[in-house]
Parts: sequence; C-alpha cells; structure tokens
Amino acid sequence: MNVNQSAPPVPPFGQPQPVYPGYHQSSYGGQPGSTAAPTPYGAYNGPVPGYQQTPPPGMSRAPPSSGAPPASTAQAPGGQAAYGQFGQGDVQNGPSSTVQMQRLPGSQPFGSAPLVPVVSQPAVLQPYGPPPTSAQVTAQLAGMHISGAVAPVPPTSGLGYGPPTSLASASGSFPNSGLYGSYPQGQAQGHPGAQPPQRSVLPQASSFTPSASGGPRMPSMTGPLLPGQSFGGPPVSQPNHISSPPPQALTPGTQMSGPPGPPPPMHSSQQPGYQLQQNGSFGPARGPQPNYGSPYPGTATFGSQPGPPQPLPPKRLDPDAIPSPIQVIEDDRNNRGSEPFITGVRGQVPPLVTTNFLVKDQGNASPRYIRCTSYNIPCTSDMAKQAQVPLAAVIKPLARLPPEEASPYVVDHGESGPLRCNRCKAYMCPFMQFIEGGRRFQCCFCSCINDVPPQYFQHLDHTGKRVDAYDRPELSLGSYEFLATVDYCKNNKFPSPPAFIFMIDVSYNAIRSGLVRLLCEELKSLLDFLPREGGAEESAVRVGFVTYNKVLHFYNVKSSLAQPQMMVVSDVGDMFVPLLDGFLVNVNESRTVITSLLDQIPEMFADTRETETVFAPVIQAGMEALKAAECAGKLFLFHTSLPIAEAPGKLKNRDDRKLINTDKEKTLFQPQTGAYQTLAKECVAQGCCVDLFLFPNQYVDVATLSVVPQLTGGSVYKYACFQVENDQERFLSDLRRDVQKVVGFDAVMRVRTSTGIRAVDFFGAFYMSNTTDVELAGLDGDKTVTVEFKHDDRLNEESGALLQCALLYTSCAGQRRLRIHNLALNCCTQLADLYRNCETDTLINYMAKFAYRGVLNSPVKTVRDTLITQCAQILACYRKNCASPSSAGQLILPECMKLLPVYLNCVLKSDVLQPGAEVTTDDRAYVRQLVTSMDVAETNVFFYPRLLPLTKSPIENTTEPPAVRASEERLSNGDIYLLENGLNLFLWVGASVQQGVVQSLFGVSSFSQITSGLSVLPVLDNLLSKKVRGLIDGLRAQRSRYMKLIVVKQEDKLEMLFKHFLVEDKSLSGGASYVDFLCHMHKEIRQLLS
Repeated sequence: MNVNQSAPPVPPFGQPQPVYPGYHQSSYGGQPGSTAAPTPYGAYNGPVPGYQQTPPPGMSRAPPSSGAPPASTAQAPGGQAAYGQFGQGDVQNGPSSTVQMQRLPGSQPFGSAPLVPVVSQPAVLQPYGPPPTSAQVTAQLAGMHISGAVAPVPPTSGLGYGPPTSLASASGSFPNSGLYGSYPQGQAQGHPGAQPPQRSVLPQASSFTPSASGGPRMPSMTGPLLPGQSFGGPPVSQPNHISSPPPQALTPGTQMSGPPGPPPPMHSSQQPGYQLQQNGSFGPARGPQPNYGSPYPGTATFGSQPGPPQPLPPKRLDPDAIPSPIQVIEDDRNNRGSEPFITGVRGQVPPLVTTNFLVKDQGNASPRYIRCTSYNIPCTSDMAKQAQVPLAAVIKPLARLPPEEASPYVVDHGESGPLRCNRCKAYMCPFMQFIEGGRRFQCCFCSCINDVPPQYFQHLDHTGKRVDAYDRPELSLGSYEFLATVDYCKNNKFPSPPAFIFMIDVSYNAIRSGLVRLLCEELKSLLDFLPREGGAEESAVRVGFVTYNKVLHFYNVKSSLAQPQMMVVSDVGDMFVPLLDGFLVNVNESRTVITSLLDQIPEMFADTRETETVFAPVIQAGMEALKAAECAGKLFLFHTSLPIAEAPGKLKNRDDRKLINTDKEKTLFQPQTGAYQTLAKECVAQGCCVDLFLFPNQYVDVATLSVVPQLTGGSVYKYACFQVENDQERFLSDLRRDVQKVVGFDAVMRVRTSTGIRAVDFFGAFYMSNTTDVELAGLDGDKTVTVEFKHDDRLNEESGALLQCALLYTSCAGQRRLRIHNLALNCCTQLADLYRNCETDTLINYMAKFAYRGVLNSPVKTVRDTLITQCAQILACYRKNCASPSSAGQLILPECMKLLPVYLNCVLKSDVLQPGAEVTTDDRAYVRQLVTSMDVAETNVFFYPRLLPLTKSPIENTTEPPAVRASEERLSNGDIYLLENGLNLFLWVGASVQQGVVQSLFGVSSFSQITSGLSVLPVLDNLLSKKVRGLIDGLRAQRSRYMKLIVVKQEDKLEMLFKHFLVEDKSLSGGASYVDFLCHMHKEIRQLLS
C-alpha cells in the first residue's frame, strides 16, 4: 500500500516515505532499501543512556544534555548508523510562523530550556517506542493527512491566513519549493473535505495546562483525529491523549498532545498510536503515558503555565524529530530539479541553491544573478517592522552561467546609447509601459512620462505591447547588456584594455619555502590563459612584473630587448615608477624576455638574507604604473610576512588573544592604521583591483592587509605555513582560476527601486563614496553585493515592487558596457504571504554578513544576542499573527523558515562569532572578509557543511551519494565519509572499515597503516578509488576555491578539527547543539509572546 493512499489527496510532490513494515523504501542516506524488518528502529527503541537527569523544579523535563549523544545511540542494529528518516513527503512552502517575544539576557545557557519534542503536526512524536504494526499504520493512515496540500480552512479569529506549516515537518523545502513556489496553484488543492492546514509543532514538555481535575495537561499537537477517537478524556491507557482545540477548529483538524514519557509497548491494534511524522514520514510510535490524567475537553491551552514537575525520567529530544536540512534539500531537488525555472511570473520563489535547475529568462533576472530574502514584501513599513524579516537582495552581477544557459545579449543602440527615463535614469526594461500608440513610455520606477526617440519608435499591438517586444532583449528579458557610449567613460574617452601586474615577495621566507621558484615556473605557462573576450585569438590584457622585499625591483621586458632589465626603487617613502615603456607588455610579443626573467628571478635572490618586507608601497607602485599607462587593471600580490620595514603602512604585531570576549575584541577586526583605507580609495579611483595571496608562518595582521583587496573588489587567499609539497596544488589551482576568470574593471553599480522602497545598506567587497553608488575597481563572477531595502512609502499590492541593478564596467577587452538585471516582486498586506515566500538561505547569507560587519564596531556577544533576538522576533511574529491558536508549549515554525534555527546556530558558532582555542586572530579576520562577498550557495555549504557517506551506495554508482546530517551521531565506524564546506575537505575513516575498502582506497592493508593527515589519495586502478577521487574532483569543481583534502582517522588527534564541522553537535568553544539551540529559541519566542 502506498503511504499516500489515505483519503486526503496525494501530495503534489510525493516522495518515498520512510520505511514501515511491509513498505518498500528506496535507499536514502546510503541505506539499502528493503522491506522493513519487524523493528527497523532498533536504534531508538530504548531510553538513551546519558540523558537521565532529574528535572529541575518547575520543569517536567530536564534540559538536554549538551554533549553529543553517545555514539551507541546512533547505531542501528546492524552496526550501521541510523540515518534520520525524515519524511520524504511533499513539502509545502506554507507561511512562516513568527512570534514577537521578549529576549532573555543573552548570557543564559542554551541548554537551559526545557526539552521540547518536535513533532510534525498530524502525529505526535515519541521517540523510543517499538515500531507500530502494519495494522496500526493502516489505521493511522486512514485518518491522517500526510502533509499533502491542504484546502483553506475557515479563517480562525477573523484572519484569513493560509495554511501555516510547522516546525517538525523536516521535509519541507525552503521558500522555493511547494505550494507557494512556482507551481500552479491547482495541484496544491486538496479534494473537497481535505484536512485543514497542518503544522508541524514542537510540544514543549515543560508546559502543561492543568486540567479541571488538577492533573497536568499535555501540550497539544495539531492533526486530524484517527478513526474511532473522541474528544473526551480518554482512559490513561490509551496511546495518545487528545486535547481539544478551540471550538471552531474542532472538527477538521484537532490538536493532540504527545506524551513524553517512555511508553510501554503497544498491544491493541484497534487503538492507533500516532507516529512521529516529518511531513509524511513516520518514526517509532510511543505508547501510553503513565501518570497523566486525561485532558479537560473544554478550554484551549493558550499561554498556560507549567504544572507541577512530574517524577518521570526525562528524555532527550530526538534529533530525528526536528527539521532536517538534508531532507529539505533532497525534497527540493526531487520536486523542483527536473523542471526549468521560468522567470516570467512576478514574485515566484526559485528552487534552492542546492538544487540543480535550468533557468529560462522570460522577463525577470535569473536567481543566479539575484536572490531575495522574500519574494513577497510587506506593503507598509509598519508591517515590515512587525515581522522583522530583513528585506534584502544578494546580487551577483557577473555570475557565471552553466553552458546550457545563454549569456546576456549585448544590445548596441549606436551613438544615442541606451534609452533611459529622464527623471530617475532607470534603463529601458520589460516593465516600462508604452502609451499613446508607442510614442511615449511611462517609467515603471518613478511614473515619469518620457518621449520615445524616433529611431526607437514601434507600433503597439492590441494588448498595448510593442510588436517588436520579443525581438529586443531589453523589452523581453530580465538580464541583458548595453554597449556604453563615450559619455559613460572616464574623461569622455574610451578605455584601454586592462593590465595585470605580478608583484612577488622575494624576502628570505618566500625564497626558502620554494614559493618564488614554484610561482615563476607556473607563470610561464599561465600567461597563455589570460582572460579574453568571446572569440578573440589572444587576450588584450598586458602584463608587468615587480619583485620586492624592503625595496622594489621593476623589470623592463620590452620585446626588443635580449635580456630583461631591472630597476631598483629604494625610496619607498615616495614611490614612483621608474619606467613606462617596456613595463606593461603584450605576452606574445615579449614572450622570450618574460621567460628569461621568470627563469632568473629565483636565481637572483637565491642567497638573500633579507627578512623584512614593505607592503603599502608595493600597492602604491602598481597603482601608479596603471595610472601612467592610463588603464585599469589588477595587482596580484604574493606576500609572506608582517610588513615591519620602515615605510608607509608599516605594521606592528598586535595579536592578543586576551582581548577575546572583551569589549576591545572588535579592535582585532579593525585595521591598525588608516593608511590602507586612503590607499584603497586611490586604487578605486584608478580602477586598480588588488588580489592578495598570503603565505604566513605567523601573525601577519590579515585585518589590515585585507583592507585594500576588500575595498577594491579583490580577493584574499591564505596559505598558512606554506610547504611546496603539501600546498602547491591548492595554491596553483587558486592562482590559475584567479588569473583566468572574467573580471569587470573600473565598475560602478547602482540599484534602483520602484516608489515605496529604496536601497539603504550594502555589504560586500567594494568602496562607496556616496550613498547610492557601489564602486568596484574590479568585480569577478564569484563576488556578490548584498543590498538591504527599507520602505519610504506605501507599496501597492497590484503593481508590486521592482528592482533594477545596473553595472557599468570595462570588459577584459577594454569595452565599456552596462549590464542590467531586473526583478519584479509581489507586495502583500497579510503577514502570512510574506512568510510563505521567504528564502531561508538568502536570509542567513544576509544575517551572517550583517553580523560579520557588526563585529567591527560592537562586542561579539552583543552581535550574537542581536541575531538571536531578531530570529526570535521573526518566528514570534509568525506564531502570533499567522499560526492558528495553539498551546504556547508548541514551537511552530513557518514552512519556509523551518531551517532558520539550525542555520542561525551555525552562524553563531562560526569562528568569527565564537572562536575555539585553536582559531587564530588572522583566521577570523580572513573568514570575516571572505563571507562578506560570498553568494548564497557558498554561505549555505560554509555554515552547514555537506557530509557524504562513501561506502553506503554501490561502488558502480558514481553519482554523488545523498548527504547525511552534520552530527557525530550520523557517523558509523564501519564507514568512510567526505565532508566539505567550500574551503575544507575531510575524508573521515572509521576504525572498523573493512580491510578491502582500506586496501582499495589507500593501498595499505589495515586501518593502522593509513597515514593521518594525508592530503592526496593514491591513484589506484579499482572502482572505489576511481569513484572517490572522481567525487572529490567533482566537489572541487563546484567551488570557487580549491579545497585541500585532509584524511582523518577515527580517534586520531586530527579528529577534533573534523568534529568542529559537525555543526549539529555542541562545539568545544561552547556553541550549542542544534537540539539545545532549538529549545533556547523556543524559550525566547515564548518570552516574547508572553
């Protein structure tokens, strides 16, 4: 029988349900599918050791223990890890539920919240019972609506909100997947008589409403009644107590409470038990709960106070009962990965960044260019303030597209240039309205009426649309480019092609490590791969070379010379460029001279004893060279040590770990001198972008050295304790990618909005000299600019809101261009519509950037508390305004935001906001500036790493295995796992891995012979070795930086580093586990609500 075959409609995106007796399950999480054995939940059948604490007074459950649950609890009977079988039912993007609550003092320990079992609505979740019989399952299914789409219920308390989705539905997808995404509404409708909106909820075990008889009352969970159940107080022996909801909601979906105690086995099949349900997937059912009186059928349980503590052994909240990122990602891939995402409809939420999908541009910019925190924004500022959901867009103007999607068309309007609004200067786009037979157009941003120039005139069809609309990219597409006229160029003069200058540290450290020799060898071949336009035979980019230690050496590599000439500038206090002709050259013309120079540099400085370096004068010299050549360009700096030589920009060692957790901690993130900001400003004016490659053996003050790269739109790469044999592959891979990537130079970006909202804040690697223009000396396809919007007037539901991002830049060939991206959003007067159309991944991207900028000016603890408060307010507002009334003991999360707590906890535990003892000040500054310009996909995997089991799927299957949750509980010591977060790559090997697997992968005969810390897998001719190496190559290809592999053996000293990335567990630096943080958030929400 199919799980979905009960009376309610089949979910629109049905997926395999987790295993039940007699049901076949396709393999998920690496587990072979099978007809389930009689006890598929062996791992959860008994009480969990280590959590039997006595409850504190006033609580009926103890706080969750902070440590990761013992590994034994994660073992399934066969010795395999028991993977979270989150329901794979369809996931709707229901409204998110938020509630306003008062914040507790941030210092409160996370674990102090009482334990909250998280349950999906239709069923009460009780983790440790025996699995139900199939008769019970059938009985349950008959009356249960399995997370399918729901028909609207009569509005409760006069508000017409759509169906909220609640917390425990782990299979819900991010804002983009279900009912309110781009799918037709029709398929989301239930058949007549379908169940009312279902919420997954967390019954809070500590809040019981005293019943009339004085007995404690269980928190209630919403879900349909099972056949044969009544609303009265059932006898205590009945498997579930049913507490009645408010009268008007009584019939269609009643609330039931989940008794938390350890259940005796269920005997009678005519009393169906409710399974733990994750949006359609069931877990072990729990039986009757001793010591609980029957609930009083009358009053609802709003805001009830906890009853007297019960002498029950407390249980730890089952991790499988709370929303799983893995499940949400899987569901979105299954639901939305097969169909192209067509951008023609206003305000539709795109698939998740973790889903592979094709985009068809039909008038709105692709989500590869722009992603928003919400695609339906409040009409008024009051509503926005109430919800506290930040309204922001993460814009990646030069994003690289997959080969099957076309790059933006280039439109050439000749000398007249692109057509714009006379008042607000917005560019022609598909949303402009042509009137008076096509002779004029009304601007969609400011409503100004403009004349259409004669050469642009075209007649309108019967719908008022121009008859040539589909022939013109600017009238039919969301993204396109205009060729800019001379008016858009500096000094009204078309630009020259850009130049690259390689500036190489030749101090003792750089020579001794082998860096200089390696770099010079690589540059000989790399110069053939400079970026070029379209079909150009050779790159227009010119190159120059400088070496430096305490002084600078410039090289004349003019093609007419037999040998390169070196000129030394020792007056670093007053930097100038000693030569113009012969410094910047065409690679092909000067190839022999350049090759000769690159051969000579390592020999020239082979015996150097100079350990001191300068830094600011090097950047100054590169900028002056570009200024003299009248072109924009990029400096590639290869630097090894703190610049302590006497010169402008000289730094001192100010590394002080004692400042951590004090009010002065923020100084560690601030530059120690203002000289670099001034220098960066000059670089931006010249279009000089700086990419910095650091090779430190000790503190180099990344916070200060990264200022110029950060403000010029450049990148920072860091290779601590660089050794050629271990790090050359990573460094050379990053360098090749950095040199070859397409860059826009001397760029200015402006974001225009329609009346009612405006851009007020910007995050990223750029400089701003005024409040509207984002200035970028360079911008590549990996960088994003995050923009926050605020209301300045009321918005209109009918017309929606429009954004237009215009980027003016110089291409690699020296062509001046305008790239335009347009996006139309919906506007709403109901909070439920806002919560239904949010994108959690983008929200986390914004919140992380907001927090990482906050540490520059505020104590880290204040920043953390601000994040927690905002998240609690978002969820409290949903709870208060959008969720139907229910017990305060339930945690109800919006479907689109059910992963907000787990992801936010990852941000709070990150090295910047909560460093462990091993994290250096430089590491924190490095990560802080890196995250500032990350896109949504990068922050997603950076904060919640992917953990892939390698030995669960058949060896022949070369596709990427399904990920498992990032927790130690998910690791089985008989398996091998790959963990990646975009910067790091670990291969964890369990101590009990089969000998054959060890031999196939490492070429040694036993676990003990594997070298811990190994960074390259041996190339062996067998299926497993090829599969794993292919998978590693595939993961590296997806990321913008090369991830160096580290092999970690179970119980080895490196394992502590690996466990730092298991973000659902408690961290050594004091970060809460996911379960503890969820309880803490619940407590915060309840405080705000009360």
